[in-house]
Amino acid sequence: MKKVLKTVVNVLSWVFLIFALFITILVFSSGRNNGVANLFGYIPLTVESDSMLPTFAKGDLIICKEIDDLTQLKEDDVITFWTIIDGRKVKNTHRITHINEFENTRSFITRGDNNPIDDEIPAYAGDLIGQWTNVRLTGVGNVMNFLRTKTGFFACILIPMAIFFLFELYKFIVVLIEIKRPEISEQDQEEIKRRAIEEYLASQKQEEKKDDDSGQS
Repeated sequence: MKKVLKTVVNVLSWVFLIFALFITILVFSSGRNNGVANLFGYIPLTVESDSMLPTFAKGDLIICKEIDDLTQLKEDDVITFWTIIDGRKVKNTHRITHINEFENTRSFITRGDNNPIDDEIPAYAGDLIGQWTNVRLTGVGNVMNFLRTKTGFFACILIPMAIFFLFELYKFIVVLIEIKRPEISEQDQEEIKRRAIEEYLASQKQEEKKDDDSGQS
């Protein structure tokens, strides 16, 4: 039972380590790319509004992929792009409702599934971030946002990782001690047991002798 429990703990520890490394890569990648993380061409994004209900909601995590060929985009595809909202440059994820083509230049008219009208500003090639892959993780975006904060990253990633590495270092030191400890042959083990038994019997005899002497006196 102990062996099974130890195996389970080790597996869970390594799973957590892989997850922690994944989050670390996301944090540093997004920090270098205007808050957009890119892992081998795939882009995890947190939904910031309910404009795409019921397709996905605020706080969900969606996975987009890089767009290699603009000509492959078509109406009804969902894309993420940079746009201007209330004077700020922000990420937006909406569905393509129409594609404009002019002198080998493409622009995309978009609309949120929960919006009654198209977006005012078209999305151009230089604005595009990625195309939604239809992967949606409900509520996970809020968790990812917290892990990207200094408090979340420190409390949920750095401290557990430090504990993990200290524990692995402890196990490594124990193994080294076991390797350096001289091996005791079976014959020596039997001799140690024999001497222990003899010492025990001798101590018992001394106790009995003391009891006899005290009884005679």
